[in-house]
Amino acid sequence: MLREGVMNAVSERMIGRYEIAKVESIIRAYIRRTPTIEVNGADFGLAPVHLSLKLEMLQHTGSFKVRGAFTNLLTREIPEAGVVAASGGNHGAAVAYAAMRLGIPAKIFVPSIASPAKLERIRDYGADLAVSGDRYASALAASEEWAVRSGALPIHAFDQAETLLGQGTLAMELEQQAEGLDTLLVPVGGGGLIGAIAAWYAGRVKIIGVEPEAAPTLHRALEAGRPVDAEAGGIAADSLAPRRVGELVFPITQNYVDDVVLVPDDAIREAQELLWKVLRIVAEPGGAAAFAALSSGRYKAQAGERVGVVVSGGNTVAVDFSRQ
Repeated sequence: MLREGVMNAVSERMIGRYEIAKVESIIRAYIRRTPTIEVNGADFGLAPVHLSLKLEMLQHTGSFKVRGAFTNLLTREIPEAGVVAASGGNHGAAVAYAAMRLGIPAKIFVPSIASPAKLERIRDYGADLAVSGDRYASALAASEEWAVRSGALPIHAFDQAETLLGQGTLAMELEQQAEGLDTLLVPVGGGGLIGAIAAWYAGRVKIIGVEPEAAPTLHRALEAGRPVDAEAGGIAADSLAPRRVGELVFPITQNYVDDVVLVPDDAIREAQELLWKVLRIVAEPGGAAAFAALSSGRYKAQAGERVGVVVSGGNTVAVDFSRQ
């Protein structure tokens, strides 16, 4: 179904507060308003600063990606062949879920590194799942070939205006839940989430991107002044390693992202363990990356600073409930 106003904004490639708010009114019935928990850094053995954790791993499908998926499917013309997406796992699960809810055929391409938890979700939602290559770039190429052959509509994980508009609704919620933030730490893969969040806040909050050292896509792009290829490895490779940041995302990050912090894999593992130990939050590696910037000291909060942290996903089999 086309929605006048939203589609005009998309056609003009406008990603801002007005357009995000419009989209939020369309997808609200299909997404959860995920909670924000207020804690003190001292609870984790860190500096005693105020922390607001946005718990997006409680979203449908276990990550923020469902916001962009529903925006695509509700604001674009869907052909009879349905939709196709490439994903490290979370975007694929989100598109599969949205397609299931709306009765639309979906084919999802994933790389072999995708987490078993994410593959299980995609299958459970009834999508046609195909494994292609060992990294996101290979799955993307296969999905593009399928779109040409089948006529299915491609739903890009991050470099699509509708995707950004949907992800921006997370920032809209967070601003209502956690007023007065000074800084917001956001995990970065292809840049769809941080681009959307940065577009919503538009300089009113300091935005810090957090990437694994093994997948520094935005860090490299900002250094080069344009999107360039980067390494695509590490513990969070199935969610934060697309090789290159999105073309649509990049100018937004140039304007509104204050810095990008790189964290090692060991810090991400430790952040996962700390979130579980202190708060019983189950976060996948990509979901814990932003918190890892704090817990590792790669981002040092100042006294009195109010820091927001996006816990972006929880699709992992790290917790074994067979052992009681």
